[in-house]
Amino acid sequence: MANLCFPRNLLIASLLLSSVACTATPPTPAASNPDQEEWIDLFNGKDLSNWSIKIRGFPLGENAFNTFRVEDGIMQARYDEYKDFDTRFGHIFSNAGPFSHYKMLVEYRFVGEQVKGGPEWALRNNGIMYHTQDPKTMSVEQDFPGSIEYQFLGGNGKDPRTTGNLCTPGTHVVFNGKFTEDHIINSNSDTFHGDQWVTAELIVHGSAKAEHFINGKKVLEYTDLQWDDRTPNGGGFIALQAESHPTDFRKVRLLNLEGCMDKKAKNYKSYFVKNKPDACEYNQ
Repeated sequence: MANLCFPRNLLIASLLLSSVACTATPPTPAASNPDQEEWIDLFNGKDLSNWSIKIRGFPLGENAFNTFRVEDGIMQARYDEYKDFDTRFGHIFSNAGPFSHYKMLVEYRFVGEQVKGGPEWALRNNGIMYHTQDPKTMSVEQDFPGSIEYQFLGGNGKDPRTTGNLCTPGTHVVFNGKFTEDHIINSNSDTFHGDQWVTAELIVHGSAKAEHFINGKKVLEYTDLQWDDRTPNGGGFIALQAESHPTDFRKVRLLNLEGCMDKKAKNYKSYFVKNKPDACEYNQ
């Protein structure tokens, strides 16, 4: 009977609001922006928990001589615990993947002096190994994984030396419209002397095409990525190298270009170039 003292007009308004509150449909969460790029930080800036190390002469997972480490938020390749390099080429593989269509960004720099016994050609030499074989299939004594290499080179202080080059361990490409068996194809980049940071970017579309960028400038393009037996190399894993010169990696990021291309799906992205229908998610 308490409502007898409640003003009639307020009581009606209250009942109407109550009815609306009970019958209104809950708001639907806004769909994600299809143009918003969703980059993955392969290196978390803290540790190597998402990586697997392979040093020549040692099994996968053994970080011989503490070659790879993280200090001050930087992934480092170091040789202070080596007496001699002894062809101990190293690679650190991201546990993410495999990937086929993607953009990648790495900030790197060369520091200090090359380890004793390092080959002359490996002075200020490192790189990204992409579209690699599964690291679990590498032999203990294997120097390099079968892969396409986006090569980093640093200047010696006086002579020109391009970076963002291509190397082909166990692979081939088509360059300037012609199949080539050249193991190294140089880019048209500037030379970077000293210990300065350089931004390397890669855009790769499966086996069809790859493009290299240095500090935002396109420096190399090639097509028809393939293995030595001429079968297409359309994807694989990603690794960074340790070729005998101390190197820092500040950022290692990836934007997957393969995903749901159905505009009706809530996880559709306008920048995808390879459709993956089974990845589509829809509102119920």
